[in-house]
Amino acid sequence: MENQRPLHIALVGDYDPQITAHRAIPLALELIARQTGHDIRFQWLATGSIADKSVLNDFNGVWCVPGSPYRSEDGAVQAIRFAREQRRPFLGTCGGFQHAMLEYARNVMGWADAAHGETAPEAERALLTPLSCALVETIDSLQLDGDSLIARAYGRRTIFEGYRCSYGVNPQFEKDLLSGGRLHAVARDSAGDLRAVELRDHPFFVATLFQPERAALEGRIPPLVNAFVEACARTTP
Repeated sequence: MENQRPLHIALVGDYDPQITAHRAIPLALELIARQTGHDIRFQWLATGSIADKSVLNDFNGVWCVPGSPYRSEDGAVQAIRFAREQRRPFLGTCGGFQHAMLEYARNVMGWADAAHGETAPEAERALLTPLSCALVETIDSLQLDGDSLIARAYGRRTIFEGYRCSYGVNPQFEKDLLSGGRLHAVARDSAGDLRAVELRDHPFFVATLFQPERAALEGRIPPLVNAFVEACARTTP
């Protein structure tokens, strides 16, 4: 495909080549570019650089990447809020999932005291708390909501994905968090625990505790990342 406009994707996170996902993400985008012909241009944005959301204006989509705790929790939350409110395609993986939950809790549910248990373990409303079994270098099955963007991306209802994560949504707050009708649970693991969400009133807003980008390390295109890129291609900044 020729004469396509470039796609500009913001990778929100504090780049560290020692983080497996940070090595996988550029590979995933390169594989997709080769297959689709999209001219994909990505830029790493350190969380501390997002005090002003205007830095995101020219991006077709926002991917909040693994690597929490971020240097600036507020920067990550600001980026997610921008993507949600401006209806830019958003993908959050691992730490991106956790901070998407924080953003939604604070700015949609009105839970100003919502906190991340990794940085504020004593908080009364610790929205993210240690998993009962840390998902570090683990692969597990996931059951998908058949009407979800994720299920459409994979073309099936059961998938297997990898993790490197120790924090998830606190079960104490999960029911209330999902009660507003906008945020939908779209993937649960073999134990029934929440592992992905979507906003249904948004063109593409998907957050997963698992790391789909890891497929690129084996030379495979991650279906969810491909769906995110296609959503970016439909978006004009």
